[in-house]
Amino acid sequence: MTSEKPPVINVHTPSSSLALVHSVASDPLTSLFDKLSRKRNTDYHGKRVGPGWLKYEWNGSVWNLDDGADYTIFQWRQNGSTDSPTIYLRNPSEPLPSQSSYRNPSFYLFRLDHTGIHHGSQHDSSSARSKKKYNPSHNDALKHKKEFEDFHTTNGVRTITGSIGPVQNVRMLLKTGYRYVYIARKFAMRHGFIPQDAAPGQYGYSGLVNIGKWPITVGQTTTTHAVYLSEESHFDVVLGRSFMERRQVKTNPIDPTDIICLDTGERLDCELVILKDGKGEIVTVT
Repeated sequence: MTSEKPPVINVHTPSSSLALVHSVASDPLTSLFDKLSRKRNTDYHGKRVGPGWLKYEWNGSVWNLDDGADYTIFQWRQNGSTDSPTIYLRNPSEPLPSQSSYRNPSFYLFRLDHTGIHHGSQHDSSSARSKKKYNPSHNDALKHKKEFEDFHTTNGVRTITGSIGPVQNVRMLLKTGYRYVYIARKFAMRHGFIPQDAAPGQYGYSGLVNIGKWPITVGQTTTTHAVYLSEESHFDVVLGRSFMERRQVKTNPIDPTDIICLDTGERLDCELVILKDGKGEIVTVT
């Protein structure tokens, strides 16, 4: 029996954690796919693990592990590390566990702090808390930071870029204050969602009108939603709660631009927009 430590890779799924004997330095990515696919007593046993299933963290970000090029970069980033590498495994065709089900706290989307890779030791954390406790200037800085963030969160709105139907690169408002997905009347007429000669009393002037279901692509994922007309003049498309619930959108109260779709784990590119009228006054979008 050999006493040599085998090469191990840690694997966290949304509902469990496991470890495999796998050498990142010498074994190929296809071998890792095969080992994971054959692993018994897992919630994905019998399914083929492949591109889109694996991710890993490095330098504060989450990276895909889909092909040989990704794996080469992963190998380089692990070079010189004495810790066992960690990857995250999830079937992209299945939803994440509901909030009422068990969620693995080691899975990157379910950690309280999902923005960093290295979490300090207990001693380091205790020291940091002690410094904060006895440092009045730190508390003052936190207070001013919170006031600054509250101001911009209140007056700014989250916007993302995506496509609706055949129209690409559309700036969309992400707002929980709306129930459905809406498109502005002028935008709808310009792109053929409603007739060019739509008269008052039709297509929304007489009430909320559903103009059908349309595919909406944000990030790498397309979902279909019922779309309604809107008289909102500031944005062509408004994504309300129906979109956010479908994509399981998770926002960060500290950083308004940090948005994750939990259905796929995608982090969306978000811009915070502060609207002003011709007099320079801030316009509130309710």
